[in-house]
Amino acid sequence: MKRIVGGLAALVLALAGGMGMAAESPGVQVEKLMESGASWDGRPYVAYPSGAPMLTVLRITIPAHSALPWHTHPIPNAAYVLSGELTVEKKETGETRLLKQGDVLPEMVGEYHRGVTGDQGVVLIVFYAGSRGLPLSQQ
Repeated sequence: MKRIVGGLAALVLALAGGMGMAAESPGVQVEKLMESGASWDGRPYVAYPSGAPMLTVLRITIPAHSALPWHTHPIPNAAYVLSGELTVEKKETGETRLLKQGDVLPEMVGEYHRGVTGDQGVVLIVFYAGSRGLPLSQQ
């Protein structure tokens, strides 16, 4: 078991370090899903919060015909659509973006927005890069 864990740790380190080692390993496939210095509306990310880093990954299931409350995020985060569809809306401008299975979205920081589902629900994996004590979102 120790050997497997060590191998997984080496793979994770390789991926974090630019994917060099992982790309050279037989059978390993690496696909960059997103790389962005700005949220989906084009606003650049300014900085990470100060303090001890805290990474959080959530699986969020939103039923069909739902509208999340308007909210903001104080930290950078990204959502991956596992299944279904979600429309994200920016409150200030009314700008929208439709997300489908396999799409990745760099979320807004400090801007009010929400997600709305239509005839089908959505399942998201959301990765947050924050610091201890900061909320993931605020209304």
